[in-house]
Amino acid sequence: MARAAEECGFDSIWVGDHMLYRGDGRPERGPWDAWTLLAALAASTERVRLGPLVASTAFHPPGLIARMAATIDELSGRRFVLGLGAGWNETEFRSFGIPFDRLVSRFEESFEIIRRLLAGERVSFEGRFQRVDDAVLMPRPARPVPMMIGTSGPRMLEITLPHVGTWNAWYSWYGNTASGFAALGAGVESAVRRSACVLVAVDGGAGERPLEADAPPVAPDDLAGHLRDLAEAGADEAILVLDPITEESIRTVASVLSV
Repeated sequence: MARAAEECGFDSIWVGDHMLYRGDGRPERGPWDAWTLLAALAASTERVRLGPLVASTAFHPPGLIARMAATIDELSGRRFVLGLGAGWNETEFRSFGIPFDRLVSRFEESFEIIRRLLAGERVSFEGRFQRVDDAVLMPRPARPVPMMIGTSGPRMLEITLPHVGTWNAWYSWYGNTASGFAALGAGVESAVRRSACVLVAVDGGAGERPLEADAPPVAPDDLAGHLRDLAEAGADEAILVLDPITEESIRTVASVLSV
């Protein structure tokens, strides 16, 4: 699928960082590990940007996240974007023994360590949840790895916007409409790039994602106009969330858009 996306002319490929879904009336399921998969994609693609959408800082120690990000950026030839978030799916936290309390406070400490390490700093930090002592990335990152934040929370935005290059909004946060994205983006008081996830149902969709009445999917035939409207609403980038996620869907949408 990644090679098809690159061949068809898409600009980027994003991988969800989740371990387990269950309890929503559908069979339990989960994707492959995001970081391992991104390393493989870095070696098997040549042009597209790559990133997690978005990596939960709760799943790994912050120093390890910084090391993995710097490594994949190097393997990919400077094509990596580190998307970050606090996490939200309680099921996977509980199942894998990860604390689910004070998510934003935990994120804040991890985020400071990650961003400073990726900036090439030598970092000592002692907080309530995280501690590092004279940590440094070796080999040193060849560049400051670009970062993206995925959130609609005011406190998360306050923590991250001074330090990231891109803000991303999941489609259900803004109703999957251009007007909704414009309204949500009005609360982001920053000059960062604005990235919108867009749910696209190919051939009516396959039910891989539960239907949300307040965030209906876009049909491929309507997508070009939808993307133009999003651009007018302030979006610099659209990340297509396809249902189903298949090579055929990728090629179908590419043919409609003539990317």
